[in-house]
Amino acid sequence: MGFMNWREKSADVLQQGGVIAPDERLPWPQTAAMGVQHVIAMFGATVLAPILMGFDPNVAILMSGVGTLIFFMVTGGKVPSYLGSSFAFIGVVLAATGHAGSGPNANIGVALGGIIACGLLYTLIGVLVQAIGTGWIERFMPPVVTGAVVAVIGLNLAGIPIKNMAASNFDSWMQLVTFVSVGLVAVLTRGMVQRLLILVGLIVASTIYAVLTNGMGLGKPIDFSILANAAWVGMPNFAAPVFSGNAMLLIAPVAIILVAENLGHIKAVTAMTGRDLDRYMGRAFIGDGVATMVSGGVGGTGVTTYAENIGVMAATKIYSTAVFLLAGVFALVLGFSPKFGALIQTIPLPVMGGVSIVVFGLIAVAGAKIWVDNKVDFSQNKNLIVAAITLILGTGDFTLKFGQFALGGIGTATFGAILLYALLNRKE
Repeated sequence: MGFMNWREKSADVLQQGGVIAPDERLPWPQTAAMGVQHVIAMFGATVLAPILMGFDPNVAILMSGVGTLIFFMVTGGKVPSYLGSSFAFIGVVLAATGHAGSGPNANIGVALGGIIACGLLYTLIGVLVQAIGTGWIERFMPPVVTGAVVAVIGLNLAGIPIKNMAASNFDSWMQLVTFVSVGLVAVLTRGMVQRLLILVGLIVASTIYAVLTNGMGLGKPIDFSILANAAWVGMPNFAAPVFSGNAMLLIAPVAIILVAENLGHIKAVTAMTGRDLDRYMGRAFIGDGVATMVSGGVGGTGVTTYAENIGVMAATKIYSTAVFLLAGVFALVLGFSPKFGALIQTIPLPVMGGVSIVVFGLIAVAGAKIWVDNKVDFSQNKNLIVAAITLILGTGDFTLKFGQFALGGIGTATFGAILLYALLNRKE
């Protein structure tokens, strides 16, 4: 296959500060090591999202690998990206299923039907972009809109860890210990440890939790029996979709957010590599949309291109798509280990709550970063009004009902931002 003919570069190129382009690769052993690093980079967020929605994290990891391979095939191996669990689905999935944010989701099938509908809409947008380009998206969704929508995803979720993941005063203190641990790792460490700030902070906080509970009896102890009894190799807990009109209408609009994310990510990689990847934008949307449908079809979360992995590329200057081919294979293998799933279940709920506070906060700040990076002019009233109203609609979970259908905070904020900008963006 033509798209897999990478030009091999020697490892000396890295020591000289050189760049490995998308159509180049290091020798296979170094490429494999980079693939493992990308799996580690996506790991924390890709596992956290399904846990918050009540999905099986093993299925999510498996489908992140499958999704990455689908994306690789659809883009012809031209676009370096890893696909992981999207946080944009959390708010609408919880609203559609009535899930409380901890334990298995009893109504997972309804959410899966909505995720498939979202993937289909996303794929159709990709077909349209492939035919006519991205100009119409950028006109309807300028940085003031996309920044506000991304910020709202984090702000809308703020209540989950604070209200639902701390049952006692001790749990609240453990949440504080957790986000302080993550913060210290982020600021005081360097290199790979700093890149894995969420994972390392979670390990540190879980260790402190185990000492205080299992060792000193201060709270609910960690139950390690699930981990001890789990098999090393086995099938994940696949689930079948159920197609509910309400859930599909609620979840499908997340496609708009995924478009904004993917658009931004590909433009970032274009800037870093100096290669024009815009011509693959439609194929990237199609690949992401198909991967989301396949994932939803077996019990996985919706997927999106991952900023964490773009950060790894920026730090290493290795943009080879060969790395992502191997990363996808590694994640696929990891998904077939129940022992891994059991390890995730041993993470204490308040520790996961503390990590959630960090992750949701980072999502909110990522929205503000879009404004800063694109120099959004808030002296213009149209930008000020669009951002202000969008943030409050999403944070306050403003809901509109159309008969039996209810459009919650993220939905009203997303559509509200797009429609408000279109209404207010009048040429003088």
